[in-house]
Amino acid sequence: MRITMIGSGYVGLVSGACFSDFGHDVICVDKDESKIAALEAGRMPIFEPGLDKLVAANVAAGRLTFTTDLKSAVAGADAVFIAVGTPSRRGDGHADLSYVFAASREIAEAVTGPIVIVTKSTVPVGTGDKVEAIMAEIVKGHEVAVVSNPEFLREGAAIGDFKRPDRIVIGTEDVRAMQVMRDVYRPLYLNESPILFTGRRTAELIKYAANAFLATKITFINEIADLCEAVGANVQDVSRGIGLDNRIGSKFLHAGPGYGGSCFPKDTLALLKTAEDYETPVRIVEAVVQVNDNRKRAMGRKVIKALGGAGKGKTVAVLGLTFKPNTDDMRDAPSLAIVQSLIDAGATVRGYDPEGMEPAKVMMPEITYCKDAYEAATGADAVVIVTEWDVFRALDLKRLASVMGAPVMVDLRNIYPPSEVERAGFAYSSIGR
Repeated sequence: MRITMIGSGYVGLVSGACFSDFGHDVICVDKDESKIAALEAGRMPIFEPGLDKLVAANVAAGRLTFTTDLKSAVAGADAVFIAVGTPSRRGDGHADLSYVFAASREIAEAVTGPIVIVTKSTVPVGTGDKVEAIMAEIVKGHEVAVVSNPEFLREGAAIGDFKRPDRIVIGTEDVRAMQVMRDVYRPLYLNESPILFTGRRTAELIKYAANAFLATKITFINEIADLCEAVGANVQDVSRGIGLDNRIGSKFLHAGPGYGGSCFPKDTLALLKTAEDYETPVRIVEAVVQVNDNRKRAMGRKVIKALGGAGKGKTVAVLGLTFKPNTDDMRDAPSLAIVQSLIDAGATVRGYDPEGMEPAKVMMPEITYCKDAYEAATGADAVVIVTEWDVFRALDLKRLASVMGAPVMVDLRNIYPPSEVERAGFAYSSIGR
């Protein structure tokens, strides 16, 4: 099949590369000429493990190409995927759909025959109806179907998630569109990946509901972690104890500094806005958003407490800046709030991240960036583990302590056993233990 992907960001590029690896002919479109030039030269605009090799292999095979010419890319396509950004709109938290609607109009003007338009971007309920209205207004004489096909990719594991999905959600009641989407996902269907066909509005809501539920699990265990610290319990054992219940499951029950990234923060806010618009409040999600925001600031206070209650004149090494490992994504990362609270308290911050340094420099120009964990820790009064990169899981703790001004560690991801860190001479604090 011939597939066109509008948007060559995280979702568009990963999806396009994976579709081409299935054997489809894929064209990825983007308005950013420098991004397209970089992709054609084999340089990835994002860090995602394995993506560079996947793109290179399919470009070499002639199945994957890149262009800024939307009109030529859409002409003759069987399916056109809209995978542009939907950031939170300033002021009200609603998803900014301006990119989606702009892309829809350009696509409509380029349609030359029967086509299926697929919204891959995360969009609020009813967006597909508006895209359909745009198509009806502009496209004349050609059959057009608008489908919702939300993505469920985890940054750092996106290729595996795309090729071995828990489920494929397709929102349409158009018979022709159903067959086109079956053909698009045929390689996965043959591997028995479940395809769930629903109404379009239902598919749009599934994405938001899934992310809100996962954000709720994270926020729940973080609050339980605070209770564990107060009563002398161990949150890791609590997580195991409740996670072994098949009705609950063990995933997303790891206590930490709060969720961040490109999805959970904006999707929970967008869901709240949709619920408000329809006068059906979702109080649990409201609480999740508030608790998560408060938690990030609380982690800064936790570090200051470990410094003896004052940050002025102290130096803190922050290890891990991205919102999670195996990505360079800094969007809504807990480190942003933590670092700001330390700076507000008068501390000097030194940071290191294996992949996130360049985007972090734009968002946190006030801190000093270092070549590795040991350089960051040199002369520091405390070291804080914010993101659980593998490179931080087996640090030479004695060496780390020897270069520090004071051996204090705040482990916000619980990656070390307390006894091991304390044997190396650290004053150690973690989450919920």
